[in-house]
Amino acid sequence: MTDPATAELWPGERTEAARRLLLAAVDSFARRGYHATTTRDIATAAGMSPAALYIHYPSKAALLAEISRTGHRATLELVERAEAAGADPVERMRALAESFTAWHARGHTVGRIVNHELHALPEEDFAAVAELRIRIEETVLRIIADGVARGLFRVPDQRTAARAVTSLGIDVSRWYTERSSESPEELGRRYGQLVLRMLGAPAERVGD
Repeated sequence: MTDPATAELWPGERTEAARRLLLAAVDSFARRGYHATTTRDIATAAGMSPAALYIHYPSKAALLAEISRTGHRATLELVERAEAAGADPVERMRALAESFTAWHARGHTVGRIVNHELHALPEEDFAAVAELRIRIEETVLRIIADGVARGLFRVPDQRTAARAVTSLGIDVSRWYTERSSESPEELGRRYGQLVLRMLGAPAERVGD
């Protein structure tokens, strides 16, 4: 079943039929994998005929592309909000790690798809999503660079550190389920502290 956070990705931007197809595609790709899923699987899950699917999307690749763009735009928006939240790089990084982790826990279904079916995208769509991923990484990198410049972070390589920060959050979507013992928010707080320790933030700024 699609997680609640995924259902919120298309609140009113698409027709009801298109939204049903997107949610059915998320569920089908998560259950079967992209390559094993057919357009008939998606249409049936949406309560529609295969012919009706093509009115809205020309292929299952088009559905994957929209799912991938939407998921990556959502995460870009939250890291940009964290970057804009004040001047302190420690607190900006804490906010980023907490929200990034919590998003991948709440939206674990779509998170798995957009990160692990990336290379199934057609070339043009892959390039568009790759650009969003670069912008996410560059946002994280700017906060780390600011923290290093102020003597608040100590890392041997800033870009590697930025990739480690995003990788930690992304990996949550691989194993998190509604049965997990921690809520997305609790997990976000713990990952926020973990990220600050990894970046070498002063112990008194990390928290318990």
